[in-house]
Amino acid sequence: MARHLITSALPYINGIKHLGNMVGSMLPADVYARYLRQRGHDVLYICATDEHGTPAELAAKEAGVPVDVFCAEQHDAQKAVYDGFELRFDYFGRSSSAENREITQHFARRLKENGFIEERAIRQVFSVADDRFLPDRYIVGTCPHCGYDKARGDQCENCTRVLDPTDLIEPRSVISGSSELEIRETKHLFLLQSKLAGEVEAWIDEAGTEWPQLASSIARKWLTEGLHDRAITRDLDWGVPVPADTWPELAAEGKVFYVWFDAPIEYIGATKEWADAAPDGETRDWRSWWYEAEDTVRYTEFMAKDNVPFHTVMFPATQLGTREPWKKVDYVKAFNWLNYYGGKFSTSQKRGVFTDAALETLPADYWRYFLIANAPESDDTSFSWEHFTSTVNKDLADTLGNFVNRVLSFSRKRFGDAVPEGRAAGEAEAKLGEEIARLLAEYEGHMESLQFRKAAAALRALWSAGNSYLEEKAPWLEIKTDEDGAALTLRTAMNLIHLYAVISEPFIPASARAMREAFALTDDTAAWVTADEAKSLAAVPAGTAFTVPPVLFAKITDDDLAAYKERFGGEEQAAHAA
Repeated sequence: MARHLITSALPYINGIKHLGNMVGSMLPADVYARYLRQRGHDVLYICATDEHGTPAELAAKEAGVPVDVFCAEQHDAQKAVYDGFELRFDYFGRSSSAENREITQHFARRLKENGFIEERAIRQVFSVADDRFLPDRYIVGTCPHCGYDKARGDQCENCTRVLDPTDLIEPRSVISGSSELEIRETKHLFLLQSKLAGEVEAWIDEAGTEWPQLASSIARKWLTEGLHDRAITRDLDWGVPVPADTWPELAAEGKVFYVWFDAPIEYIGATKEWADAAPDGETRDWRSWWYEAEDTVRYTEFMAKDNVPFHTVMFPATQLGTREPWKKVDYVKAFNWLNYYGGKFSTSQKRGVFTDAALETLPADYWRYFLIANAPESDDTSFSWEHFTSTVNKDLADTLGNFVNRVLSFSRKRFGDAVPEGRAAGEAEAKLGEEIARLLAEYEGHMESLQFRKAAAALRALWSAGNSYLEEKAPWLEIKTDEDGAALTLRTAMNLIHLYAVISEPFIPASARAMREAFALTDDTAAWVTADEAKSLAAVPAGTAFTVPPVLFAKITDDDLAAYKERFGGEEQAAHAA
């Protein structure tokens, strides 16, 4: 089987992430990784907290703690939430690790040796009130392209245009709010992207042919506008330091690398962290995933659309410039934005549902299914409590949960705590098996092509097929005149429950476990379901003991809905934010 390397965009360290962050990178990556593991592939799923740059320093300043302490605490807090969502990273690292520092500095030295980094004197914003040079994100102002009045000095989060601080209209210091800013001369390192533009374009021409339209269009837009040389150092106290053996003057001034230079390298750094954390007796080869792995590893990246330029242009340029055989991405799965009642989720403005609060409100599987079933793949989508409630109640509570409960409860009531035997499968069961095998193939196809909304629809169709079979056979009526026929129906339905447990695991792992554990099978090692197994529906034989699990999905009531909107806000909050 193939070796699959999967990374999701690193979540910033500055606080718990919202549902938009979750569905834009980490959750779909987890669903895909789980699916590939179940199909027998060798999978390495890597992520980490992005701990450098202005967001970390500003958040630590607001919290009143040293930045290294803040980052350590927030890493643990974020990891706890992701554990609650059952994200099965093979390793969840930290960009402040020694491994990332080592590899980032190695990349920088190689780029300099090859003539792709040079030191330049530039004119930079200096805050008189703060008595310091201000890095990009320490400056906010009005975006010259879209007029957004809270644009940062490196990028406008509203229109996604990459900016320089001097582009902003009416700029001001984030530290003091002072607009008493001057332009003074200082020195920084520049990545000479202009010298690498042809190589990057040639690489995108070859590698980007199968990327989704969203990713390829953003990458090519950057190429069309021209790749400009970009400063890759900043005046910050926290970050990967410029190596003193290569740039002694800048190191003495305390320069650190720009967060978007070291953050993608942390994918490699975190893989080395994973290797270094191997338990005694286990050897992990991190280089086999990243070095001279072009033909042995398939690498898929997950991210929201605002991260696409850095992953499809800047990071590949960095890799190409080293003149070393580092593994580059094969497939970029980019997502649009999940909005909140038409307005944007916002970490900085604390608008929307955040992942810790989501877990406090309802179990993870509710969120996992809803978010993937409504993933913003082709366009921006919008979260509303009404839509969430409808999806949970119709798909999870009615279609799947009710099927499981009524089959097992009715069978226990009429036949006891073991799977009934009944007669051999007949025409209805053969027809059902063909339908399940067809829908399973459709589901697999969508998962293989990373079409998550279509995969969710196919999974829902598989659940619905069981309900249609049950309604057609009506064992509650059948048992009155044909006990063996009713037993067959229930045995078949129980095998559907086991099949659902196996194939639903990427979406709803906790519920899948509950369904699977309902049956006391002595050797239940099935990782997936073959087409023949789907047709035969015989994984759970007659006589197998079973239990009725607690209700898998409780319906959300009107009172629940009103309470959620009262707590989190709805149309009114979004309208006010707009």
